[in-house]
Amino acid sequence: MGINEETGTAARPKGRVRAFVRAWRGPRLKWPRRIALALALVLLVPPLAGAVALRFNYAGDLQDGTRTRGKDAIWLGHAWVDGRKKDADVRAFAERIRGTGIKDLYVHAGPLEHDGTLPADRYPRARRLIDAVHREMPGIRVQAWLGDVLANDGPDGLRLDERSRDAVVGSARQILDAGFEGVHFDLEPLLSGDRDYLSLLDALRELTRDRKAQLSVAAHQIDPLPALHRVNAAVTGREKWWSQTFFGEVARRVDQIAVMSYDTWMPLEGMYGGYVAQQTALALEVTPPDTDLLMGLPFFHEDDLGHHENAETVEAAVRGTRLGLGRTDRDRKRFGVALYVDFAAEEGDWKAYREGWC
Repeated sequence: MGINEETGTAARPKGRVRAFVRAWRGPRLKWPRRIALALALVLLVPPLAGAVALRFNYAGDLQDGTRTRGKDAIWLGHAWVDGRKKDADVRAFAERIRGTGIKDLYVHAGPLEHDGTLPADRYPRARRLIDAVHREMPGIRVQAWLGDVLANDGPDGLRLDERSRDAVVGSARQILDAGFEGVHFDLEPLLSGDRDYLSLLDALRELTRDRKAQLSVAAHQIDPLPALHRVNAAVTGREKWWSQTFFGEVARRVDQIAVMSYDTWMPLEGMYGGYVAQQTALALEVTPPDTDLLMGLPFFHEDDLGHHENAETVEAAVRGTRLGLGRTDRDRKRFGVALYVDFAAEEGDWKAYREGWC
Protein backbone atom coordinates (compact mmCIF):
# COMPACT_ATOMS: atom_id res chain seq x y z
CA MET A 1 0.00 0.00 0.00
CA GLY A 2 1.46 3.44 -1.02
CA ILE A 3 1.33 6.89 0.59
CA ASN A 4 -0.88 9.73 -0.69
CA GLU A 5 1.56 12.56 -1.32
CA GLU A 6 -1.05 15.28 -0.68
CA THR A 7 -2.46 14.03 2.63
CA GLY A 8 0.39 11.87 3.92
CA THR A 9 -2.08 9.04 4.60
CA ALA A 10 -2.14 5.52 3.30
CA ALA A 11 -3.55 5.30 -0.21
CA ARG A 12 -6.19 2.65 -0.87
CA PRO A 13 -5.66 0.13 -3.68
CA LYS A 14 -8.70 1.45 -5.56
CA GLY A 15 -8.55 -1.01 -8.42
CA ARG A 16 -8.68 -4.05 -6.18
CA VAL A 17 -11.46 -2.56 -4.03
CA ARG A 18 -13.61 -1.81 -7.09
CA ALA A 19 -13.03 -5.29 -8.49
CA PHE A 20 -14.11 -6.81 -5.16
CA VAL A 21 -17.24 -4.67 -5.05
CA ARG A 22 -18.16 -5.63 -8.61
CA ALA A 23 -17.71 -9.30 -7.76
CA TRP A 24 -19.85 -8.94 -4.61
CA ARG A 25 -22.59 -7.27 -6.59
CA GLY A 26 -22.35 -9.67 -9.50
CA PRO A 27 -25.38 -11.78 -10.49
CA ARG A 28 -23.84 -15.09 -9.41
CA LEU A 29 -23.42 -13.89 -5.81
CA LYS A 30 -26.64 -11.85 -5.45
CA TRP A 31 -28.76 -14.50 -3.71
CA PRO A 32 -25.97 -16.00 -1.57
CA ARG A 33 -25.17 -12.46 -0.43
CA ARG A 34 -28.79 -11.75 0.45
CA ILE A 35 -29.13 -15.05 2.29
CA ALA A 36 -25.95 -14.38 4.26
CA LEU A 37 -27.17 -10.91 5.16
CA ALA A 38 -30.56 -12.23 6.23
CA LEU A 39 -28.95 -14.91 8.41
CA ALA A 40 -26.67 -12.33 9.98
CA LEU A 41 -29.65 -10.14 10.79
CA VAL A 42 -31.64 -13.02 12.25
CA LEU A 43 -28.75 -14.29 14.36
CA LEU A 44 -27.14 -11.07 15.45
CA VAL A 45 -29.74 -8.31 15.63
CA PRO A 46 -32.07 -9.78 18.31
CA PRO A 47 -29.25 -10.65 20.74
CA LEU A 48 -27.60 -7.28 20.19
CA ALA A 49 -30.89 -5.47 20.69
CA GLY A 50 -31.52 -7.49 23.83
CA ALA A 51 -28.06 -6.74 25.16
CA VAL A 52 -28.52 -3.02 24.56
CA ALA A 53 -31.95 -3.08 26.24
CA LEU A 54 -30.61 -4.86 29.32
CA ARG A 55 -27.65 -2.50 29.61
CA PHE A 56 -30.03 0.47 29.31
CA ASN A 57 -32.19 -1.11 32.04
CA TYR A 58 -29.12 -1.12 34.30
CA ALA A 59 -28.65 2.63 33.94
CA GLY A 60 -30.22 5.32 36.08
CA ASP A 61 -30.07 6.59 39.63
CA LEU A 62 -30.86 4.50 42.69
CA GLN A 63 -33.78 5.87 44.69
CA ASP A 64 -33.78 6.55 48.39
CA GLY A 65 -35.56 3.93 50.44
CA THR A 66 -34.52 1.00 48.25
CA ARG A 67 -32.51 -0.83 50.88
CA THR A 68 -33.14 -3.70 53.29
CA ARG A 69 -36.47 -3.99 55.07
CA GLY A 70 -35.15 -6.62 57.47
CA LYS A 71 -36.73 -9.42 55.40
CA ASP A 72 -33.57 -10.97 53.94
CA ALA A 73 -32.67 -14.67 53.99
CA ILE A 74 -29.70 -16.93 53.40
CA TRP A 75 -29.38 -20.53 52.26
CA LEU A 76 -27.17 -22.57 54.63
CA GLY A 77 -25.53 -25.90 53.80
CA HIS A 78 -26.08 -29.30 55.35
CA ALA A 79 -23.10 -28.98 57.69
CA TRP A 80 -25.26 -26.99 60.10
CA VAL A 81 -27.47 -29.99 60.93
CA ASP A 82 -25.22 -33.03 60.47
CA GLY A 83 -22.74 -32.23 63.26
CA ARG A 84 -19.90 -30.58 61.33
CA LYS A 85 -20.81 -27.08 62.56
CA LYS A 86 -20.41 -26.43 66.29
CA ASP A 87 -21.69 -23.82 68.75
CA ALA A 88 -18.63 -21.69 68.00
CA ASP A 89 -19.68 -21.58 64.34
CA VAL A 90 -23.12 -20.36 65.36
CA ARG A 91 -21.58 -17.56 67.41
CA ALA A 92 -19.30 -16.58 64.54
CA PHE A 93 -22.22 -16.56 62.13
CA ALA A 94 -24.26 -14.43 64.53
CA GLU A 95 -21.46 -11.87 64.45
CA ARG A 96 -21.28 -12.14 60.67
CA ILE A 97 -24.93 -11.16 60.12
CA ARG A 98 -25.15 -8.59 62.90
CA GLY A 99 -26.36 -5.30 61.43
CA THR A 100 -27.69 -6.88 58.24
CA GLY A 101 -31.29 -7.46 57.19
CA ILE A 102 -31.21 -11.25 57.52
CA LYS A 103 -34.36 -12.63 59.13
CA ASP A 104 -34.60 -16.21 57.82
CA LEU A 105 -32.14 -19.08 57.62
CA TYR A 106 -32.93 -21.77 55.03
CA VAL A 107 -30.98 -24.71 56.47
CA HIS A 108 -30.53 -27.72 54.21
CA ALA A 109 -32.18 -30.67 55.95
CA GLY A 110 -32.89 -32.89 52.93
CA PRO A 111 -32.87 -34.02 50.26
CA LEU A 112 -36.22 -35.73 50.04
CA GLU A 113 -36.39 -39.28 48.79
CA HIS A 114 -37.90 -39.70 45.32
CA ASP A 115 -41.15 -40.88 46.95
CA GLY A 116 -41.42 -37.64 48.98
CA THR A 117 -40.34 -39.08 52.33
CA LEU A 118 -37.53 -37.71 54.50
CA PRO A 119 -35.32 -40.00 56.63
CA ALA A 120 -34.98 -38.53 60.13
CA ASP A 121 -31.25 -39.28 60.22
CA ARG A 122 -30.62 -36.53 57.65
CA TYR A 123 -30.83 -33.76 60.26
CA PRO A 124 -29.55 -35.27 63.56
CA ARG A 125 -28.38 -31.95 65.09
CA ALA A 126 -31.34 -29.82 64.02
CA ARG A 127 -32.71 -29.23 67.50
CA ARG A 128 -29.31 -28.20 68.83
CA LEU A 129 -28.87 -25.74 65.93
CA ILE A 130 -32.30 -24.20 66.42
CA ASP A 131 -31.71 -23.72 70.15
CA ALA A 132 -28.29 -22.17 69.48
CA VAL A 133 -29.72 -19.77 66.88
CA HIS A 134 -32.46 -18.62 69.26
CA ARG A 135 -29.85 -18.09 71.97
CA GLU A 136 -27.27 -16.24 69.83
CA MET A 137 -29.57 -14.58 67.28
CA PRO A 138 -32.92 -13.64 68.89
CA GLY A 139 -35.64 -13.01 66.34
CA ILE A 140 -34.02 -15.07 63.57
CA ARG A 141 -36.20 -17.85 62.11
CA VAL A 142 -34.84 -21.24 61.17
CA GLN A 143 -36.54 -22.94 58.24
CA ALA A 144 -35.79 -26.38 56.83
CA TRP A 145 -34.59 -26.30 53.22
CA LEU A 146 -35.98 -29.38 51.47
CA GLY A 147 -35.78 -30.33 47.82
CA ASP A 148 -35.34 -32.98 45.19
CA VAL A 149 -34.87 -33.39 41.47
CA LEU A 150 -38.21 -33.67 39.72
CA ALA A 151 -38.72 -36.38 37.12
CA ASN A 152 -39.28 -33.87 34.31
CA ASP A 153 -35.99 -34.45 32.44
CA GLY A 154 -35.86 -38.22 32.74
CA PRO A 155 -37.12 -41.34 34.52
CA ASP A 156 -35.40 -40.62 37.86
CA GLY A 157 -36.67 -38.14 40.40
CA LEU A 158 -39.72 -37.10 42.37
CA ARG A 159 -43.08 -37.23 40.61
CA LEU A 160 -45.73 -34.98 42.10
CA ASP A 161 -48.59 -37.47 41.95
CA GLU A 162 -51.10 -37.67 44.78
CA ARG A 163 -49.19 -40.27 46.77
CA SER A 164 -45.91 -38.36 46.58
CA ARG A 165 -47.62 -35.08 47.46
CA ASP A 166 -49.07 -36.67 50.59
CA ALA A 167 -45.59 -37.93 51.49
CA VAL A 168 -44.07 -34.45 51.02
CA VAL A 169 -46.69 -32.97 53.33
CA GLY A 170 -45.82 -35.68 55.84
CA SER A 171 -42.15 -34.73 55.56
CA ALA A 172 -43.04 -31.09 56.21
CA ARG A 173 -45.02 -32.09 59.30
CA GLN A 174 -42.04 -34.16 60.46
CA ILE A 175 -39.71 -31.16 60.05
CA LEU A 176 -42.01 -28.85 62.00
CA ASP A 177 -42.21 -31.46 64.77
CA ALA A 178 -38.40 -31.32 64.92
CA GLY A 179 -38.57 -27.63 65.86
CA PHE A 180 -38.10 -25.81 62.54
CA GLU A 181 -40.19 -22.66 62.20
CA GLY A 182 -40.91 -23.09 58.53
CA VAL A 183 -40.30 -25.17 55.42
CA HIS A 184 -38.49 -23.91 52.33
CA PHE A 185 -38.91 -26.00 49.17
CA ASP A 186 -36.62 -26.07 46.15
CA LEU A 187 -37.94 -28.55 43.57
CA GLU A 188 -36.27 -28.44 40.15
CA PRO A 189 -36.73 -28.41 37.22
CA LEU A 190 -40.29 -27.25 37.75
CA LEU A 191 -42.30 -26.63 34.60
CA SER A 192 -44.40 -23.50 34.24
CA GLY A 193 -48.07 -24.24 34.80
CA ASP A 194 -47.54 -27.44 36.83
CA ARG A 195 -50.93 -27.93 38.51
CA ASP A 196 -49.65 -30.78 40.69
CA TYR A 197 -47.14 -28.36 42.24
CA LEU A 198 -49.92 -25.87 42.96
CA SER A 199 -51.94 -28.65 44.60
CA LEU A 200 -48.93 -29.52 46.75
CA LEU A 201 -48.59 -25.88 47.85
CA ASP A 202 -52.28 -25.76 48.76
CA ALA A 203 -51.86 -28.79 51.02
CA LEU A 204 -48.64 -27.45 52.55
CA ARG A 205 -50.25 -24.08 53.16
CA GLU A 206 -53.04 -25.71 55.15
CA LEU A 207 -50.45 -27.47 57.31
CA THR A 208 -48.22 -24.44 57.92
CA ARG A 209 -51.16 -22.18 58.76
CA ASP A 210 -52.37 -24.66 61.33
CA ARG A 211 -48.87 -24.80 62.81
CA LYS A 212 -48.28 -21.02 62.54
CA ALA A 213 -45.16 -21.77 60.51
CA GLN A 214 -43.66 -20.24 57.35
CA LEU A 215 -44.08 -21.73 53.88
CA SER A 216 -41.34 -20.63 51.50
CA VAL A 217 -40.25 -21.66 48.00
CA ALA A 218 -37.37 -21.06 45.62
CA ALA A 219 -38.76 -19.88 42.28
CA HIS A 220 -37.57 -20.04 38.70
CA GLN A 221 -37.02 -16.81 36.80
CA ILE A 222 -39.89 -15.21 34.88
CA ASP A 223 -40.11 -15.10 31.07
CA PRO A 224 -38.10 -12.02 30.04
CA LEU A 225 -40.15 -12.13 26.83
CA PRO A 226 -43.75 -13.43 26.63
CA ALA A 227 -43.96 -17.24 26.37
CA LEU A 228 -40.17 -17.61 26.17
CA HIS A 229 -40.36 -20.72 28.35
CA ARG A 230 -42.33 -22.45 25.56
CA VAL A 231 -39.82 -21.43 22.91
CA ASN A 232 -36.92 -22.64 25.04
CA ALA A 233 -38.70 -25.95 25.69
CA ALA A 234 -39.28 -26.46 21.97
CA VAL A 235 -35.63 -25.74 21.12
CA THR A 236 -33.80 -27.38 24.04
CA GLY A 237 -36.37 -29.76 25.50
CA ARG A 238 -36.15 -27.96 28.86
CA GLU A 239 -37.85 -25.00 30.50
CA LYS A 240 -35.76 -22.35 32.24
CA TRP A 241 -38.44 -19.75 32.95
CA TRP A 242 -41.95 -19.57 34.37
CA SER A 243 -44.70 -17.47 32.90
CA GLN A 244 -45.46 -14.37 34.94
CA THR A 245 -48.99 -15.70 35.49
CA PHE A 246 -47.71 -18.97 36.97
CA PHE A 247 -45.24 -17.09 39.17
CA GLY A 248 -48.16 -15.10 40.57
CA GLU A 249 -50.15 -18.29 41.22
CA VAL A 250 -47.25 -19.70 43.22
CA ALA A 251 -46.68 -16.43 45.10
CA ARG A 252 -50.31 -16.33 46.23
CA ARG A 253 -49.94 -19.72 47.92
CA VAL A 254 -46.84 -19.07 50.05
CA ASP A 255 -45.50 -16.75 52.72
CA GLN A 256 -42.19 -16.20 50.96
CA ILE A 257 -40.98 -16.63 47.39
CA ALA A 258 -37.27 -16.35 46.59
CA VAL A 259 -36.34 -15.84 42.94
CA MET A 260 -33.23 -17.75 41.86
CA SER A 261 -31.99 -14.69 39.98
CA TYR A 262 -28.63 -16.19 39.02
CA ASP A 263 -27.46 -18.78 36.47
CA THR A 264 -28.88 -16.39 33.88
CA TRP A 265 -26.43 -17.03 30.97
CA MET A 266 -25.59 -13.29 30.98
CA PRO A 267 -21.95 -12.72 29.84
CA LEU A 268 -21.52 -9.12 31.04
CA GLU A 269 -22.10 -7.44 34.39
CA GLY A 270 -24.23 -4.63 32.94
CA MET A 271 -26.46 -7.10 31.11
CA TYR A 272 -26.85 -9.21 34.25
CA GLY A 273 -27.74 -6.20 36.40
CA GLY A 274 -30.30 -5.07 33.83
CA TYR A 275 -31.75 -8.58 33.75
CA VAL A 276 -32.11 -8.61 37.55
CA ALA A 277 -33.81 -5.20 37.41
CA GLN A 278 -36.28 -6.61 34.89
CA GLN A 279 -36.87 -9.79 36.93
CA THR A 280 -37.48 -7.70 40.05
CA ALA A 281 -40.09 -5.60 38.27
CA LEU A 282 -41.83 -8.63 36.74
CA ALA A 283 -41.98 -10.39 40.12
CA LEU A 284 -43.24 -7.30 41.94
CA GLU A 285 -46.09 -6.91 39.48
CA VAL A 286 -47.66 -10.26 40.42
CA THR A 287 -46.58 -10.96 44.02
CA PRO A 288 -49.33 -10.17 46.55
CA PRO A 289 -48.49 -7.50 49.13
CA ASP A 290 -48.81 -10.04 51.98
CA THR A 291 -46.12 -12.35 50.50
CA ASP A 292 -42.41 -11.75 51.07
CA LEU A 293 -40.64 -11.39 47.71
CA LEU A 294 -36.89 -12.05 47.85
CA MET A 295 -34.42 -11.65 44.98
CA GLY A 296 -31.49 -14.07 44.98
CA LEU A 297 -27.91 -12.83 45.27
CA PRO A 298 -25.09 -15.01 43.83
CA PHE A 299 -22.87 -15.78 46.83
CA PHE A 300 -20.95 -18.41 44.82
CA HIS A 301 -18.23 -18.45 42.21
CA GLU A 302 -18.31 -20.64 39.10
CA ASP A 303 -17.66 -20.24 35.41
CA ASP A 304 -19.82 -22.25 33.05
CA LEU A 305 -22.44 -21.64 30.38
CA GLY A 306 -25.13 -20.63 32.84
CA HIS A 307 -23.08 -18.58 35.30
CA HIS A 308 -20.14 -16.26 34.68
CA GLU A 309 -18.78 -15.03 37.99
CA ASN A 310 -17.35 -11.84 36.49
CA ALA A 311 -20.82 -10.96 35.20
CA GLU A 312 -23.10 -12.30 37.94
CA THR A 313 -21.71 -10.29 40.81
CA VAL A 314 -23.36 -9.36 44.08
CA GLU A 315 -22.84 -5.67 43.23
CA ALA A 316 -24.75 -6.02 39.96
CA ALA A 317 -27.53 -8.08 41.56
CA VAL A 318 -28.00 -5.55 44.39
CA ARG A 319 -28.03 -2.59 42.01
CA GLY A 320 -30.45 -4.35 39.65
CA THR A 321 -32.71 -5.24 42.56
CA ARG A 322 -32.75 -1.66 43.82
CA LEU A 323 -33.44 -0.29 40.33
CA GLY A 324 -36.36 -2.69 39.80
CA LEU A 325 -37.77 -1.95 43.26
CA GLY A 326 -37.48 1.82 42.83
CA ARG A 327 -39.16 1.78 39.44
CA THR A 328 -41.99 -0.58 40.32
CA ASP A 329 -42.96 -0.49 44.01
CA ARG A 330 -40.48 1.55 46.05
CA ASP A 331 -42.60 1.58 49.23
CA ARG A 332 -43.23 -2.17 49.35
CA LYS A 333 -42.46 -3.50 52.84
CA ARG A 334 -42.42 -7.26 52.30
CA PHE A 335 -39.36 -7.37 50.11
CA GLY A 336 -35.75 -8.48 50.49
CA VAL A 337 -32.84 -10.43 49.07
CA ALA A 338 -31.77 -14.04 49.58
CA LEU A 339 -28.07 -14.99 49.70
CA TYR A 340 -27.03 -18.21 47.94
CA VAL A 341 -25.07 -19.85 49.55
CA ASP A 342 -23.08 -19.62 52.83
CA PHE A 343 -20.40 -22.24 52.15
CA ALA A 344 -19.35 -20.70 48.79
CA ALA A 345 -19.41 -17.04 49.85
CA GLU A 346 -16.30 -14.86 49.85
CA GLU A 347 -15.54 -11.75 51.87
CA GLY A 348 -16.20 -9.57 48.84
CA ASP A 349 -19.74 -10.95 48.57
CA TRP A 350 -20.55 -10.05 52.16
CA LYS A 351 -19.00 -6.61 51.72
CA ALA A 352 -21.03 -5.90 48.58
CA TYR A 353 -24.24 -7.02 50.31
CA ARG A 354 -23.61 -4.85 53.34
CA GLU A 355 -22.54 -1.73 51.46
CA GLY A 356 -25.03 -1.97 48.62
CA TRP A 357 -28.14 -3.20 50.43
CA CYS A 358 -27.81 -2.83 54.20
